[in-house]
Amino acid sequence: MQTRTLGEAWQARAACRGPQSAVFFPPTHAERKEDKIERENRAKDICASCVVQQDCLEYAIRIREPHGIWGGLNENERKQVLQRRAG
Repeated sequence: MQTRTLGEAWQARAACRGPQSAVFFPPTHAERKEDKIERENRAKDICASCVVQQDCLEYAIRIREPHGIWGGLNENERKQVLQRRAG
């Protein structure tokens, strides 16, 4: 994660911090579709119990984060949120 500003202090309380953070981003090697779905579901399960899930999602949408699970949504799901908000 990037250096935090006061507006991003929520990151210190995020449930994704620590060794499980690897499930939030794709691996550096090719990933089978089934493996991607399983990895993303594990990440989303962690997000579901996170006290800063909404802050995380809003941050990812605001900066147009192109990778990973943020606030319980993957890249395509965040794009859909942006489209709904724009339309």
